[in-house]
Amino acid sequence: MKFNLLKRKTKQITNYQGAKAWTLTPELALYTAVVTASLTNKFYEKEGARLARIKQLIEKCDPIFVAKLAVYTREKMYLRSIPIVLVAELAKLHSGDSLVKNTVARVVKRADEIMELLAYYQFANDRKATKKLNKLSKQIQKGLGEAFNNFDEYQFAKYNRAGAVTLKDALFLVHPKAKDNVQQAIFDKIVKDTLTTPYTWEVELSKLGQGKYPSAVAKANAVTAKWEELIDSGRLGYMALMRNLRNILQADVSAAHIKKVAQFLGDAEKVSRAKQLPFRFLAAYRELEKVQLPYVNYLLTALEKAVKASAKNIKGFGLKTKVVLASDVSGSMYSPISPKSKIQCYDIGLLLSMLMRNRSKNVFTGIFGNTWEMMNLPADNILANTMKLRKMEGRVGYSTNGYKVINDLIKRKLKVDKVLIFTDLQLWDSRNDGNSLQRSWAQYTQKYAPNAKIYLFDLQGYGQSPLRIPSKNVHLIAGWSDKVFEVLDAIENGGDAIAEIKTIIL
Repeated sequence: MKFNLLKRKTKQITNYQGAKAWTLTPELALYTAVVTASLTNKFYEKEGARLARIKQLIEKCDPIFVAKLAVYTREKMYLRSIPIVLVAELAKLHSGDSLVKNTVARVVKRADEIMELLAYYQFANDRKATKKLNKLSKQIQKGLGEAFNNFDEYQFAKYNRAGAVTLKDALFLVHPKAKDNVQQAIFDKIVKDTLTTPYTWEVELSKLGQGKYPSAVAKANAVTAKWEELIDSGRLGYMALMRNLRNILQADVSAAHIKKVAQFLGDAEKVSRAKQLPFRFLAAYRELEKVQLPYVNYLLTALEKAVKASAKNIKGFGLKTKVVLASDVSGSMYSPISPKSKIQCYDIGLLLSMLMRNRSKNVFTGIFGNTWEMMNLPADNILANTMKLRKMEGRVGYSTNGYKVINDLIKRKLKVDKVLIFTDLQLWDSRNDGNSLQRSWAQYTQKYAPNAKIYLFDLQGYGQSPLRIPSKNVHLIAGWSDKVFEVLDAIENGGDAIAEIKTIIL
């Protein structure tokens, strides 16, 4: 019965390259679409098409699953925009109980997300009249009412910006009930526009820029002093610090302050609390590599320490388990994850593979395009290894011949236990000789390694797979976070990605 059910929900199609592929079940398709979503253009799919597909899939899925997926993407995958989309769309389809309210309370983690949710709700409901947010969903209103009491004056002031929906608009619309007199005083300040200007690096540097100085040297000294003050204050957030490493070096702060920065970056507890996606560390590392100033190598080492700390809970595989890590470096993987980002899917695939390389003992690592090439890399240097592979652009070509990873194992009669492929899943045979990952994997498991497992790490979420999912020893995982390896561990223990999401308690 289970096999028949799955067969009805999936069908064979062709992918964007014209090669054989399979659709995914609605739940699996929604999961892969949202955990890889920046809601911007993809290589094969435009922004509007992705959003439209997500909305269609929400309608096909159980509301409770959608709610749990929203919480999962916010709390496990550290995404901000897509959980807001999920809960707003869910509110249009589901009412009558507290499901939406409880989900709102879980996905709104920052003060500005109150306004973001209302702005998306306005957009999603095509509100164009003067009162664009009238008839707001009662469940969203109740959820945001709870959210208002989770933030202090500093948090509200930090995100009190001009936008389609302002903080004051949100307060008047939601009518939150203050939890105490202190909170009511904050709400009154929002109404009167008298929130205390927050102490942030943006505000402090803006004030500095507006000052007048007798000379360029005097201004440079003021900039140095301000950065040293910000570092000493302890109020420079983790993300802000990573984004400003180049500025700090250029400000010529003291060696003692550089040491403070490095210690802050590498502190395992601070890394854990910061909840940064792995590619944030890579972006900071890449920017630093371009700088020819003292202390660069010292801070590069601190970033390596930080990313290792972020990966410490990845279980990896022991010495007895042979693992192949294959990263897709084809042309479609050069799609940036957002319009302003220099990080591409190519980078994310390489970085995730190096995180697993760091946590596993017996590993074959390589990249594939037209060809497949293995290379030996040390386990410790996660970011340096990623950059080394990144600089090999073009070395294996720009096609997506993923089958060559398996064919190489067949040719060498090499029996491995796990094959992890990091890709956008748009695999094909650029020579049109009838090769495919499906054909090669079937041959390999039938003749050489019947107990081998293959894990497809979907980095773009197009809703397709080159192998039928689920089928024997074939598994699909999606996302850009190191948390994808928690799903891997769940699969190793008899679960799967959807089952992992369903463990979320609302």
